[in-house]
Amino acid sequence: MHVLKLRALAAAAATVGALAVAPASANAAYWVGLGDSFAAGPLIPSQTLNPLGCLRSTRNYARLASAQLGKTLNDASCSGAETAEMTTPQSTYAGTNPPQLNAIAADTRVVSLQIGGNDIGFTDILTNCQTANPFGRPCQDKYVRNGVDELRARITATAPKVAAVLAGIKARTSARILVLNYEAILPSSGSGCWPQVPMAWADVPYVRGIQLELNAMIAREASKAGARLVDAYTASLGKDACKSSGTRWVEPLIPGNAAAPFHPNARGMQGVAGPVAAAAAGA
Repeated sequence: MHVLKLRALAAAAATVGALAVAPASANAAYWVGLGDSFAAGPLIPSQTLNPLGCLRSTRNYARLASAQLGKTLNDASCSGAETAEMTTPQSTYAGTNPPQLNAIAADTRVVSLQIGGNDIGFTDILTNCQTANPFGRPCQDKYVRNGVDELRARITATAPKVAAVLAGIKARTSARILVLNYEAILPSSGSGCWPQVPMAWADVPYVRGIQLELNAMIAREASKAGARLVDAYTASLGKDACKSSGTRWVEPLIPGNAAAPFHPNARGMQGVAGPVAAAAAGA
């Protein structure tokens, strides 16, 4: 998903840990990690320099899971990536990330993928739905007009794009494909935790429903492509942005752990790495 105020966040990256350079290997990696900021790990120490603008952590789940299995990894993930950047270069304010599918070789054995959130503008949605007044329903007023839900229409339009990415992976390799849905940002029930997550009480069930629909679409496309779904959402239930800083996997608007707002922290990456490694084992 898109990272809020990428320039400011990248400047902050220098304060959350030493920067680490992870040079690309001349040999094809066993595992290729693809995806957006939920895969990359913005502001989780340490951040890599290749390129800095991708805000890619050395402790994201693909790196942790591949290390757990003792496998080599080519991490091509990049904050802000949409499905289009799987096949086209992604320009950031601090460098260009090559087309992510270019990281795949014919003998790649595992490909992990988390994509689609930026295509529907999910982080922008969270930003637009913030309010200083917990009453009313400003988010629904913005996105649902005359009975037409713009966000659900975006999800429908994104489905063939996710399908095309999966087809592109399969055209390059016979690797095991692991598709991740998105971790829970909001609690699974109730009206949220304004002002920690400054969203109107009546809008919380609506936005939660949008994330569930996005995740359901991702699961359908993964199933149709014969890929394995790694259910990061279920794994993260009870660890959403409304929980305490010592419990949550996803940070609220004002992070209490080193991570970007409304994105996974190091605990969340570690928590997701377990199911990812289990799904990759034996590939």
